[in-house]
Parts: sequence; C-alpha cells; structure tokens
Amino acid sequence: MRLLLVEDDVMVASGIKLGLSNAGYTVDWVGSAERAEQAVENDSFDLAIVDIGLPGINGLELTQRLRARGWAMPVLILTARDALHDRVQGLDLGADDYMLKPFELPELLARLRALLRRSQAATTAVLSLGPLEMDTALRRVNLAGQTMELGPREWTVLEYLLLQAPKPAAKDKLLAALTGWDKEITPNAIEVYVSRLRAKLEPAGVALRSIRGFGYRLELLPPSAHAREP
Repeated sequence: MRLLLVEDDVMVASGIKLGLSNAGYTVDWVGSAERAEQAVENDSFDLAIVDIGLPGINGLELTQRLRARGWAMPVLILTARDALHDRVQGLDLGADDYMLKPFELPELLARLRALLRRSQAATTAVLSLGPLEMDTALRRVNLAGQTMELGPREWTVLEYLLLQAPKPAAKDKLLAALTGWDKEITPNAIEVYVSRLRAKLEPAGVALRSIRGFGYRLELLPPSAHAREP
C-alpha cells in the first residue's frame, strides 16, 4: 500500500513515516498542499494522511480540492483542534476519518487498516490479464490456475503493471511505486524484479515486454508461442 503523508512539521512527519514504513507501507511525504496536489496528479496512492495546519492552503481546503477533482482515495485528517465544528467541517468537505494529536501509532495503524478495508471493499479487488489473476484484497496471485509466489517488491511491480495494462508502465513511475520518492535506487535495480517476474509469467503465456527508453508492458503471447510440445 502506498500512502501520501502531508505534514509540514519535520519531526512529526519523520516519526509517522518511520512507523508506517516499519509496518510495511510505502510512504511519500510532502510538506504542503501544493506539493500534495502535484503528487496525486503524477502518481496513485491508496490513502492520504493530511494535517489541518498546513502553511498556505490548509488541510481542509486541500481535502475539498482533492474531492472536487474526483480523487476518491480515503483521507485521514490529523489535527490538534478538538472543536466539534472543525471535525464536522472536515467530514463535510470529504475527509473519511479524524485523529487528534498527539496519538499513539497503534491507533493510527488501526484507523488506516479500517479505511483501506473499506476502500478496497468499494472497488474492484481483482486485477487480471488472460491466465493471470491478482486479488489485491486477499493478497493472492493465480497464474493458469496455480498459486504464484511473489516477494513484496515483485508483488508491487506486478500490481503496477496490471493496473496499467494494456498500456505500458513508465520505468520512473514504477520505480516510485516500488521505493518511494526519498530512497536512492539505481535505475537498473528494477530489472532484477522484472527478470524474476518474466521467468514466472512467460511459460503461462503472459509476456513482460521491455520498451526501450520508456518502461515495461504486460501482454498476452499468441497461443502457439507458449504451447507445450505434444
């Protein structure tokens, strides 16, 4: 799961990001509403955690602007304000949940899991291409009727490719989905995961094509290309 954290306090953001990363989430952190809007325009996120007290455009206005543009990802508002009016206004503007600062990490994780479950239940959880089927809710992949074992990063790569299919996936976008924006990774590192996936997919008729200078695309092979010899 890829989360967008919008928080201008460096210490608070660092603590939240560390806790969420240790829990297995990929977290992209930005410090303003303007950068958050750029982020959602360029990439996809499963959930946004938004602080109310942002400089310039505040978190409530950011939430309203995201909803006005059609972004349906869950939004969890963080705030030090305990007034009923602020909570009601946030929910009316499109927020899905509220948490008051300070809070404990276990509660934040529980709120995130609940929001993500609710979001997944409202959308199609199964991605497919020919004999390949990925159930994102159950975290299970079947290939030609057989369970396909994947490591965490192989899963992320395959999920992104299936979300883009039949369109190609840009390599830089795939790298961002795999690692987050703030981690260094060599451009060739992704080839390891692509190679592993290709070896697993092609015997069942699913090709993982490299597009020179751009990225990768999943496509079905002609039946004759992977048919077994009698």
